[in-house]
Amino acid sequence: MATTGDEPDRDDDPDDITGQVEQPAKVMRIGTMIKQLLEEVRQAPLDEAGRRRLREIHESSIKELSSGLSAELRDELDRLSLPFGGDTPSEAELRVAQAQLVGWLEGLFHGIQTAIYAQQATARAQLEQMAGRRQLPGGAGGRQIVVGPDGQLVAPSAAGEESARGTGQYL
Repeated sequence: MATTGDEPDRDDDPDDITGQVEQPAKVMRIGTMIKQLLEEVRQAPLDEAGRRRLREIHESSIKELSSGLSAELRDELDRLSLPFGGDTPSEAELRVAQAQLVGWLEGLFHGIQTAIYAQQATARAQLEQMAGRRQLPGGAGGRQIVVGPDGQLVAPSAAGEESARGTGQYL
């Protein structure tokens, strides 16, 4: 992706991976299906028709996955998923291709989880910093002055001071 001098390069920003998956629910569904297919291939031998069908499913899964990804991730997936040789792949070829795709998807999911965690940690730190700014240093008599939610100054009374002065209402 070409960027101007003012734009950050998306590949350099690990937090941006969440924006690179345009259809996360679709990617998750296909990823789960591919993982299940890999388990099936490992557990039961496939005849020639089954291997051809699995090849078709594998190729259509990659096309569907690609439609839910950014251009950068699509390119990466295309580089990693090489086409099968011949008309009917062997069981070993299918297992390797499926395992490679499952591994890539798991890496993608871990990257997204890490980016979300980093975003949450940043947001938490910003909230704590904002909360810290709402408290001002102590006023006269060492009492702390707090800024209320609407920007008003709130001067909490010292213990027992309120009861000595009354409620402040004139009745």
